[in-house]
Amino acid sequence: MAKMLFIISNGFEKAGRATRAFQFAKVAREKGHEVRVFLIDDAIHWAQFGMAEGVRASTGEEMKPFIDYLSEHGSPIYACKA
Repeated sequence: MAKMLFIISNGFEKAGRATRAFQFAKVAREKGHEVRVFLIDDAIHWAQFGMAEGVRASTGEEMKPFIDYLSEHGSPIYACKA
């Protein structure tokens, strides 16, 4: 299987885009790919405990279950503090 890196830079103002990126990362992991997520710019807030609670894409999917799935299945999520 492939190795995939998802780089997310969207924060609160574009939370739907960030949610969708986490969703795609989850789908890739479900298909057996090695997945890593790297948060930069405004997206570093998603690494803070509780920040993804209640965040949804415009189609209704919630961000937190995607993050939880990735964490539970060994896909690291890195945050750039610079």
